[in-house]
Amino acid sequence: MTEIRHRLSEHVDALRDEVVEDLCGLVKIPSVIGTEKLAQEFMVEKYRKLGLEVLLVQPDIRKVKEHPGFIDTGMSYESRPNVIGILPGSPEGRSIILNGHVDVVSPEPVRAWTYPPWEATVVGEKIFGRGAGDTKAGLIAACFALKTLLDLGLRPLGEVMLQSVIDEEGGGAGGTLYCLHEGFTADGMICTEPHDLQITMSHAGLNYFRVNVLGRSYHAGMAHLGVNAIEKMYLIIQALSALDAKRGREIRFPLFEKGSGRSCHITIGTLKAGDWPSTAAGSAVMEGRVSYVPGENTADIKQMIESAVFSAARKDAWLREHPPTVEWFGWQTEPWYQDPEDPFVSSLRLAAENILGYRPELIGRASGIDSRFSSYFNMPAACTGPKAMNIHGIDEWVDIPSILTLIKILALKTINWCGCQ
Repeated sequence: MTEIRHRLSEHVDALRDEVVEDLCGLVKIPSVIGTEKLAQEFMVEKYRKLGLEVLLVQPDIRKVKEHPGFIDTGMSYESRPNVIGILPGSPEGRSIILNGHVDVVSPEPVRAWTYPPWEATVVGEKIFGRGAGDTKAGLIAACFALKTLLDLGLRPLGEVMLQSVIDEEGGGAGGTLYCLHEGFTADGMICTEPHDLQITMSHAGLNYFRVNVLGRSYHAGMAHLGVNAIEKMYLIIQALSALDAKRGREIRFPLFEKGSGRSCHITIGTLKAGDWPSTAAGSAVMEGRVSYVPGENTADIKQMIESAVFSAARKDAWLREHPPTVEWFGWQTEPWYQDPEDPFVSSLRLAAENILGYRPELIGRASGIDSRFSSYFNMPAACTGPKAMNIHGIDEWVDIPSILTLIKILALKTINWCGCQ
């Protein structure tokens, strides 16, 4: 094992420039969710160069619409294929999926970036760009992990499947969920989400909600005769903010605290109101997200949010007569928890320890990731990925040495798990 680890390490280090070149090439292709086609064409070529059997899996969302893990984005899936590369193996070996998503979130406001988000600027040991860390580095790392094994003549005994999926940022229904539903499963799956090479075992339950408030529009010159919906919505925002602070103090889940610093959140994401500066706003719409920990359930969480909204409304004369409405949409996901004692997880942690020289942390996240779909298919899963910062934010960057380390971990984990021919 020491000899194999040494050979892997030397080979990956020698591939550094090629890794950086490939990742920069992928980051330069804009792939905001819904526009992944060109980036997926890039991944097709990467998989073909590895000699893999390459499949384009175009989602037919009707097939998963009734699945309990389905999340409706309302987006079209036309010309948005998933790309799967398969290195066939023997049934005598165990199989593995190395998964990453090519879709990214919007880089706006672009003018706030130090380095343009689609130029993949290399500064010292960092690559700046939208998606550099989340998760284009993971996709490239998976390619080079398999390339390293093949270059060294260490062909895995079991099947290795590389998955470049779409739609993760929207909930994953047309991406990872669809691929697994169509039979592209294995004896275990690693999602290459960034988190400083720690191993993610759990994520929060997530629900999106929308609150509608009706006011009474009136000319600004006679605004005292109107009812400003913005002001009424603020009463509800205050109530949700107080509930968020209370839960932040009282709800504790150690894995999430390790990975995200806090176990749960209630976040206001959008607020839209009125349609003219000189008119008291006649309506307001607020959208937000509530997260929760294993042991809590969706029904209770929804009741909690609705109770906070309606309790705030009952304290106001106008809202008592014109109560707000609450809708649930988009992400509706129960918490996910992977048994850390599963052999798949234990062997991943051991491989990481052998490369890092220390035992990596097991963490959870107060956010959603595609690994959660594994539980529907009786398949263990975990996440590990490179060091990256400003994910979904301005000046996203990924650390180059951590990408090389990730490649080594994935390669060692693959050969340990699948066996070697």
